Amino acid sequence: MFDHVSIGVADVSRARTFYDEALKPLGYVRLSDGETSLGYGEKQVGLWIGKAAKPVKADRESGLHFCFVAKDRTSVDAFHAAALRNGGKDNGKPGVRSGYSPTYYAAFVIDPDGYRIEAYCGK
Repeated sequence: MFDHVSIGVADVSRARTFYDEALKPLGYVRLSDGETSLGYGEKQVGLWIGKAAKPVKADRESGLHFCFVAKDRTSVDAFHAAALRNGGKDNGKPGVRSGYSPTYYAAFVIDPDGYRIEAYCGK
């Protein structure tokens, strides 16, 4: 359905450090790099990050979050650990979310700008 998603951040350098490391275990890399924007994906950019004068204010109760597909559960675990090491905050440790489905394995973090992100594997 979507070709890509764009988010605004206060500090592109800080976002680069966080997303480079958090997305690496999922197989996503920085495909575009500029002073004011970054693009991440596997073969084409699916996540654009850009410097914004007024980034969307973080609101844990808004329901807004971004979910990245992981190849396996080990990748979900590695995503969570890398995110926490690079400025993210825990918002749900890796594990099965049986309320979603018996095979829904995910981890949730909050990035340095307050965006809620998730890595998910359905195996």
